[in-house]
Amino acid sequence: MYNTSEDLQPQQALALTREQLASQISDVFFTEALFDAMPDVVFFVKDITGRYVVVNQTLVDRCGQKNKRALLGRTASEVFPATLAVNYSEQDKYVLNGEGELRDQLELHLYPDRDPGWCLTYKIPMFDAQRQIIGLTGISRDLAMPDQRHPVYHKIAAALRHLHANYAEAIHMADLAHITNLSVAQIERYFQKIFSLTPRQMIIKIRLDAATGMLADPAKSITEIAAACGYQDHSAFSRVFKATVGATPSDYRLMLLSQARHNS
Repeated sequence: MYNTSEDLQPQQALALTREQLASQISDVFFTEALFDAMPDVVFFVKDITGRYVVVNQTLVDRCGQKNKRALLGRTASEVFPATLAVNYSEQDKYVLNGEGELRDQLELHLYPDRDPGWCLTYKIPMFDAQRQIIGLTGISRDLAMPDQRHPVYHKIAAALRHLHANYAEAIHMADLAHITNLSVAQIERYFQKIFSLTPRQMIIKIRLDAATGMLADPAKSITEIAAACGYQDHSAFSRVFKATVGATPSDYRLMLLSQARHNS
């Protein structure tokens, strides 16, 4: 069969450079509609001042709003509680000031109208034609369920059980290698494949899952909780907790107690 001129048109279109194609797109945010169809992904674009320019419906829903207009033109400090907004704003400044990108940042997101949920966050700068930063774009992707069909899942699951049973102690990769009969490099690779997390990220998640539960008990001190979750001192625990949860352990405890009073 011979190609007609009509058949060749799509092939010719593929030969366009990125710049040529970009110049022909009427709406540079055409991907917004695609992200609206992803209930497990939060998508956003912010301007140089950190204000939302584009958001997907998932972010709107998780913030307890009815439509996108409620978020557009607002900053994180105008959308989230102050204790959480500080961390989000610091992330934005880091990217907008050209200091770097956020990739695979493990976070426990606390949306105003949703239960806490673990996700991986990415934030990258956007540039104009002169390579000047004019904003940022990012996604937060919910952690997926583990791939139990993976051929070495049972070995990695054994390592995971060890982490859950011993998170209060120092965790050594050599121990996981012995348990799984895999090399350290294989463990790293298979954890990423099965859980979408590195072993280090998984340890942090397990420890902070335990910590967030303990913080609901006002009788436990932050120092006690830090030690019970495998941290040698209060400051190390607080540093990891704030980087991951977006609030200090003390602020998180206050939010829990305030929420409990509100629900009672």
